[in-house]
Amino acid sequence: MFSVVFLLALLAFSVTGSPVEVRNSTITLPMTRRLAFSNVTDLLRHDEARLVAFGKYSTRDRRGADAFPYPTVPLSQVELGFGMEGYTVRVAIGDPLTDYDLIVDSASAITWVGGALSPYFSFSGVNTNVPVAVTYPFGTFQGITYNTIICSKYLRLISIGTIWEDGITFSERVSISKISIGVASAVQNIAADGVLGIGPTLSGLGTLPNLPNQMVPTVIDRLFEEGTISRPVVGIFFKPTVANEDNNGELCFGGTNPKKYTRHVEYADISTIPPSSFHWGINQWIRYANIEILAPSPGIVDSGCTFLYLATDAYERYRAATGGTLNPVNGLLQISLEQYNQLSNLEFHVGGRILDFVPNAQIWPRSLNHKVNGGENDIFLVIQSLTTSTGAGYNFVNGYVFLQRFYTVFDSGRRRVGFAPTIFTQASTN
Repeated sequence: MFSVVFLLALLAFSVTGSPVEVRNSTITLPMTRRLAFSNVTDLLRHDEARLVAFGKYSTRDRRGADAFPYPTVPLSQVELGFGMEGYTVRVAIGDPLTDYDLIVDSASAITWVGGALSPYFSFSGVNTNVPVAVTYPFGTFQGITYNTIICSKYLRLISIGTIWEDGITFSERVSISKISIGVASAVQNIAADGVLGIGPTLSGLGTLPNLPNQMVPTVIDRLFEEGTISRPVVGIFFKPTVANEDNNGELCFGGTNPKKYTRHVEYADISTIPPSSFHWGINQWIRYANIEILAPSPGIVDSGCTFLYLATDAYERYRAATGGTLNPVNGLLQISLEQYNQLSNLEFHVGGRILDFVPNAQIWPRSLNHKVNGGENDIFLVIQSLTTSTGAGYNFVNGYVFLQRFYTVFDSGRRRVGFAPTIFTQASTN
């Protein structure tokens, strides 16, 4: 630890036995997406909880414990999310090596284990006896630092755990000798064993109540410090998914995989405005058919949110421009086939590039309409509204529906986020 909290994703990525690839100081991990929600209400509740967690950062400062007035609860109770999986990756921890399927969270710096399926046990783990408390949408996680910290913002309830120091292994060739891991005593209603935090280190500030000005080194930090990777960078590749389970993702530590994108990566600096500044937050502005939907402003890039969220006033401008009407059953904007044929690109101006969010990217996959209580030929839009107007510190959240169209790079060393088009940027899969 050194001086100066994430969302249960509904859509899950898991390593399914494919080998870890190591090349040119980068590590690539294949991921599989599973749709584990029963209806659109689950999706929206999950996203809403995550957005609430982001908002808590707007009151965070460096005053220490005073900035985190969250109560403690017994360690024995940790309830995660809504019984749904997230994007997971398989790692091995401790001695003897024990496999854990960890949810990949781009909004959390913390890694934790001790889920319902694989409780933590290790002869090599060292208990640091440092309490840890991470705020979630419906509570907080508390524990002791064992030099392996793993925590997740989408926990419904807060629990007491511990932080241990232990090793983590990605493959026979790739491991971290010592990392801080949060260990929970019990987790319910989640088909995963914990969380792998790939958020910026700053997002972990304040998770140690007794050491409020200390941050916890992330997995990316430790891979870089031990010389396993040459840069503290992680690249993420998704492709549009239209089935309940699909091998469609890749996580790349240490750099990018040029085979996954078609043009160079364009970067934008991390925003200086909280709460965006605590996350992978950037500044962008959005236009639609020569209409300014969102003026240049800060927001968050997050793989854990399913939909793409805009501040309420920007959302209303988009709704008016597309002619979308709110479906009273599922809460999504709905358009007719004629309106779909008239959709324009939604232009995201990021850094020095315009990222075209094409009409097909703006709609929910029709093969999954049954998941959102829709008819076979209904057309729903994937843009949703935040509960706040512009000026709240984050005016958009570029969620999974956005990231599946662009290769995304989180660069903690240079505090920036990059995007590049892929062969799926203009795909018509939806």
